[in-house]
Amino acid sequence: MPTVAVIGASVNRRKFGNKALRAFRHRGYTVVPINPHEREIEGERAYASVLDYAGRIDEATFYVPPEIGERVLDQIAQKGIPKVWLNPGADAKAVVTRARSLGLETVVSCSILGIGESPGDY
Repeated sequence: MPTVAVIGASVNRRKFGNKALRAFRHRGYTVVPINPHEREIEGERAYASVLDYAGRIDEATFYVPPEIGERVLDQIAQKGIPKVWLNPGADAKAVVTRARSLGLETVVSCSILGIGESPGDY
């Protein structure tokens, strides 16, 4: 199964950055929580940046404000992550434009629904 970075992963189980981590893991993905303020989320080691994770990452799902997401996109491209999900609230026009200009496969949609799960189940 693919490895997904959850950008803006949260320890708060009500936040979508936490729900996504649990939904992707439930689907069999290897999950990599990205949050510079946490050491561990849902039993997974958290990383400050995708660049701090030594392994390959196949896709990233964004749960951060657009101004942060736009900055993180350069790290995504540098890491060689080919696909990004820009979830509601993280999908500002500038972020979408920047992701596409970097040549990233850009999905503007809820990633939890996209993998066949329901946020309400988490």
